[in-house]
Amino acid sequence: MMYFARWKVFAIIGVCLLGILVSLPNLLPRSALPDWVRQISLGLDLRGGSYLLLEVDTSAMVRERLEALVDTARRGAATANPRILYTGLNANPAERRVSVRVSDPARAPDMARILREAAISVNAGAGSQQPDIEVTAAPDGVVGATLTEVALRAKAANAVEQSLEIVRRRVDETGVAEALIARQGSNRILVQLPGVEDPARIKDLLGRTARMTFHLLDESANLQAPTPPPGTMFLPGDRFQERYAVRRRVEVDGANLTDARAGQDQNGQWVVNFTFDSVGTRRFADVTRQNVGRPFAIVLDERVITAPNIREPITGGRGQISGSFDVRGANDLAVLLRAGALPAPLTVVEERTVGPELGADAIRAGMISLAVGASFVFLYMGLAYGFLGWLANIALLANIVIMIGVLTVMGATLTLPGIAGIVLTLGTALDANILINERIREEVRNGRTPISALELGFTKASGTIMDSNLTNLIAMACLYGFGSGPVKGFAVTVAVGTIVQMWTATVVVRLMVAAWYRRRRPQTLPV
Repeated sequence: MMYFARWKVFAIIGVCLLGILVSLPNLLPRSALPDWVRQISLGLDLRGGSYLLLEVDTSAMVRERLEALVDTARRGAATANPRILYTGLNANPAERRVSVRVSDPARAPDMARILREAAISVNAGAGSQQPDIEVTAAPDGVVGATLTEVALRAKAANAVEQSLEIVRRRVDETGVAEALIARQGSNRILVQLPGVEDPARIKDLLGRTARMTFHLLDESANLQAPTPPPGTMFLPGDRFQERYAVRRRVEVDGANLTDARAGQDQNGQWVVNFTFDSVGTRRFADVTRQNVGRPFAIVLDERVITAPNIREPITGGRGQISGSFDVRGANDLAVLLRAGALPAPLTVVEERTVGPELGADAIRAGMISLAVGASFVFLYMGLAYGFLGWLANIALLANIVIMIGVLTVMGATLTLPGIAGIVLTLGTALDANILINERIREEVRNGRTPISALELGFTKASGTIMDSNLTNLIAMACLYGFGSGPVKGFAVTVAVGTIVQMWTATVVVRLMVAAWYRRRRPQTLPV
């Protein structure tokens, strides 16, 4: 046990030097290092930044689905042959239901068929498919369509997953580095943005649904009327308190966009240039070809951005959004359109901002606690175990350096709980050395020779060290698996520190003790 082959000696020294080399960049400012050099990322509580907790408003999806069913029933009744007469067509979001009374009860099955054809298949488990609505037709001519519970759960789950991905894309487009975006609970999304001191712009980008649709205007509607005619909605304009009568039918959906970029037109005004995919290109060409001379509204989040007249068919799949944009507004809109529309609105449930001064104070406090803890630990080991205790202190320094190096290579984010984990590792790292030294003392008291006491001390203590640290790793694995962000950071730090300290205690310390013994050949051990 006390003999090391030459290649093992070089390997152990190489690992320690590599740990020092990888850890050193953390002492330098990021601007002084090339891009390929890694540093430990600082979390929100250390670096400062913004914390947002967003909630997905799934009720808006229900309203949108019911409104689509109302529009389907209206258009289906108008195009049926003969035409279906009805009254009381309305949506009830509270009951997730659309109802209509057909004037001729004999035509109720026809209206029910129109609604059933508008059903969307949802996965009910085990690969089965079923419609998202249940349609009923009463003898008195009342036809109802109710959104099923299975469909509601599927829509909510899909909305959260889609929102999570879209929020991640939007944050990435803004250039915010090392952002933490994670699902929390059933319908909430946690967003942590280190280094972002003013979250107003980010919050605006994340809170906007950014659903862009293209509609024809209802030129016959009276804009002064208190309510719009059926199939039409009154929407505000983007400026000058304009009001538009927009047909509810979506002619082209912004989901068919493939790209959007900010640019300037021939007059130097900021615009957003967009491109459709093949489906959007075909639909856009058909609509513009059939409606030359009519106004065509571009609607973003229920607000008309612009409503130009169609001068000629647009068949190239490219278009331009103009308005009162400045460079930031045009770029923000382009970011939203590229990232995609949220399936449901997001509301800010909780918002916190951590200033960089507070983060610097937390780092300073963490470093002070680390230094004080290390000082007391070093003194205890040196006073309690003499020379072998000071060798353990050297291994403890190697433990901290290698641990920081491993965290750097992993690209880990260091938070205040992570610093607490490093401080905790200082204490637990000595457990192994205490076990070894106490075992060596026991063997010396039993009359063993120095070399025999050293051999047995390291050999017999290794099993106990492995068992005790294995239970610690299991606990950290549970914390990581079931904990949230800060708890996971603590678990990772302690787990890495535990693995490294097992190696330094049983290998690095043993190498130093073996080198010392071969040089001095002491008759008694200073322990």
